[in-house]
Amino acid sequence: MSKKRRQKTQQGHAADATFPAEQEFIDAQPEGAYALLADYEQRSLEHDPGVPEQIEAPGLWRAIGFRVGERHFVCGIDEITEILMVPPPVTSIPATRAWLLGVANVRGNLIALVDLKQFLFGQRVHVTGRTRVLVVRQSGGNVGLLVDELLGQRNLTDADRAGAEGEADPGLARFVTENVTTAAARLGRFSMVELTRTPEFQHAGL
Repeated sequence: MSKKRRQKTQQGHAADATFPAEQEFIDAQPEGAYALLADYEQRSLEHDPGVPEQIEAPGLWRAIGFRVGERHFVCGIDEITEILMVPPPVTSIPATRAWLLGVANVRGNLIALVDLKQFLFGQRVHVTGRTRVLVVRQSGGNVGLLVDELLGQRNLTDADRAGAEGEADPGLARFVTENVTTAAARLGRFSMVELTRTPEFQHAGL
């Protein structure tokens, strides 16, 4: 989308746009997930000679890491259709849950925008330059999940998952199938499929 057209779209929705407020986001635009993932992979290949052999290794699970609050999660690359580098302006919807921020126009397509932190933990995401939107498929159309930070590509092997532990938080156990501890962090394996199938997530009305 050209800068002129983007400015026109933003002005058209100025009365209803409630998010984000940060000036630094105005002139940025979303990028496709595949281009972003390709960049992560290329950088990984350049800095780690062992990765090419690992990519074809049996039991390798390729994922995208993201942070919500203090928790680090990973989900399958195939569960993400697009990554928006900037949270788009939204139009609020009356009589809906607080975690449903509204609907956003992403290159002519309307998507619901959900504050994943508020849905999971009851706390609003504080929008910063690291905030991202993960777009996932659900019945009836795509939905954008606002997260605190994108952690990039993560490759987990069966050996990494050998010592995986279950999720202690009952509120998260519906979506987190296991927790894997790596040298970098403890990662909860998050299922976007289970999230979008949850009745509470599907019915955001009050």
